[in-house]
Amino acid sequence: MKLTIVGLILTCAASASAQKLDVKIVDRQDKEDEYDYAAVFNNVAVAKTFKVRGATLTLQLPDGRGAVVNCESKFAEHMAGRVGNRRSCRVPLVDAIQAEFNGDNAKLIWPVSLDGKKMQSETYKILAILDKPKS
Repeated sequence: MKLTIVGLILTCAASASAQKLDVKIVDRQDKEDEYDYAAVFNNVAVAKTFKVRGATLTLQLPDGRGAVVNCESKFAEHMAGRVGNRRSCRVPLVDAIQAEFNGDNAKLIWPVSLDGKKMQSETYKILAILDKPKS
């Protein structure tokens, strides 16, 4: 009984630290092989080039800063399957999404149905938080 209560408290504390924001994707690339990625705001490169693999997005945060997030393919072996079975990361097709930030992870959430009730999500790793561009 005490373990359940402690687990519940830890779960509530962990979810309380997560921050959900409405964000906009301002730059995106997705390649299987390693490639260079430079975050761009309003046609101006605002950071050094990153060496990445997989889906990389720059999210514009409500305060004007940018978050560069990356997701490589995920291990997808369920019960039985060949070793090395991997799936591609889900990438939002829309630009206006929600992101739930927790530590160095960003869970991206976007609608995938006509009524907006069915949602899709994927967890990305935060590579950098960039200052808002100087205008």
